[in-house]
Amino acid sequence: MKNLLALALMSAFAVASVPSFAADKAADKGSDKAANSQQNKMKECQTQAGDKKLEGKERQAYVNDCLKAKPEKKESKIAMCNKQTAGMKGEERRKAQSECMKAA
Repeated sequence: MKNLLALALMSAFAVASVPSFAADKAADKGSDKAANSQQNKMKECQTQAGDKKLEGKERQAYVNDCLKAKPEKKESKIAMCNKQTAGMKGEERRKAQSECMKAA
């Protein structure tokens, strides 16, 4: 009887730990993508420094600046259409924005 109870408890703990283990795996994959992104950026910066034939402190400074640089943000469709229709009013503006959103 005690063996049966112990077996049931161990089975319950084993089943309960499976979702926790799966969540840990998913979290590890997310951090791997971030690490790979950083590694790719580092390789790209090192390649650019090599192309410019930089060495020593100049190379280190270039790579540091390259790693700190943020990519340009792409202007949203709405912002672009708002700029294009800035002087218009009423129905003309609404129609122009509608066409702009369809085209872009």
